[in-house]
Amino acid sequence: MPVQVLMPALSPTMEKGKLAKWLKKEGDKVKSGDILAEIETDKATMEVEAVDEGTLGKILVADGTDDVLVNTPIAVILGEGEKASDIKVETLPSPDAAKAASPSPVKGEGKASAIFQPSPLAGDGGALRAPGEGSRVFASPLARRMAKQKGIDLAALLGSGPHGRIVLKDVENAKPGAAPAPKAAASALAMGMSEEAVLKLFAPGSYDLVPHDSMRKVIARRLTESKQTIPHFYVSVDVTLDNLLNVRERLNLQAPKDKDGKPSWKVSVNDFIIKAMAMAMIKVPDANVSWTDSAMVKHKNADIGVAVSIPGGLITPVVRKAETKGLAQISLEMKDYAARAKVRKLKPEEYTGGSAAVSNMGMMNVKNFAAIVNPPHGSILAIGTGERRPVVRGTAIVIEQQMTITLSTDHRCIDGALGAEFIGAIKAYLEEPALMLV
Repeated sequence: MPVQVLMPALSPTMEKGKLAKWLKKEGDKVKSGDILAEIETDKATMEVEAVDEGTLGKILVADGTDDVLVNTPIAVILGEGEKASDIKVETLPSPDAAKAASPSPVKGEGKASAIFQPSPLAGDGGALRAPGEGSRVFASPLARRMAKQKGIDLAALLGSGPHGRIVLKDVENAKPGAAPAPKAAASALAMGMSEEAVLKLFAPGSYDLVPHDSMRKVIARRLTESKQTIPHFYVSVDVTLDNLLNVRERLNLQAPKDKDGKPSWKVSVNDFIIKAMAMAMIKVPDANVSWTDSAMVKHKNADIGVAVSIPGGLITPVVRKAETKGLAQISLEMKDYAARAKVRKLKPEEYTGGSAAVSNMGMMNVKNFAAIVNPPHGSILAIGTGERRPVVRGTAIVIEQQMTITLSTDHRCIDGALGAEFIGAIKAYLEEPALMLV
């Protein structure tokens, strides 16, 4: 019986992705383990493996298609003796059905297994609806059932759940017969001026329109959600770097050489910062937290996300259990992450999670800035450039190498005094790196 290949979920938060390229064409034989296609998420490019064998009978989603919902059929595999003419795929499943049946994220070496389901044949009565047809209403099963009982049109509601999902309380607070909610207008208002309103301000021909890719869309959505929902609190301190720079120089001179005579590792200032923040999170455990509406998530290890700039945006690979790792190990791990991030080859489990992050713009000569907290992180540390500054020590003015660091916190879980204690611990470890050994 023909089976459908479904769009896989590549991470816990993935709802849709871009079908970048088919590596097989209709009529090709496929077997388990063959790479069928490449899928782009906002962060990475992943390969989709076949988990069954047969013939690729029909491709349902073309190369370059954006915003393909998880669990949407993207192709049909024919078994032995079956023909493409046997397939009757009039339409594709609705977005609601696709989202409701979203599979669990797939882990692996940069690959995802294609999900197969029986495909409707001629005469089966299994017609499917085309993507984009009908309204896209996300609602919990309980909310749908209650709305049906009360005679409420779900399209008339604005959801208060995650990503605008309609939940039970939205239905309970609604009035039967309400007019459809202007969701598109509300969304446009939340994101700023509409495209039409913006373009009216500029002369025709004086600009080019560059469509947003999936990464830029997700960055815009997540940062808007963060600033709208997280009460940010900011704390800044100046850090003297002279001891750290001396230690760094001595360590790098001691690095073993490889067969070509090159150092096997080179510790950066950023590696010290990652280590110092991890140690501070263990020393001040109340700052090693994530917020949820019902409970405080207190983490046992310090998993530090590190912002890496890539073409079109940024990604935050996570150094797991950074408090247990040496500077050389952190350095090698970050070098590997950065290289694979540039070509979008990080695995989802390498850039999701974490309880805090570091964003370093010092190499761009930025003196100081305040970064935006990215949930589920409870904080993010913004690093400015190191520079020689006059500093008062006692009654004398001395010149020291200093940098300004700014801690942004989610004020729901890290209060002002706690934030001050946390950044004070980070400063202490950076100014006296030997403390990280005791």
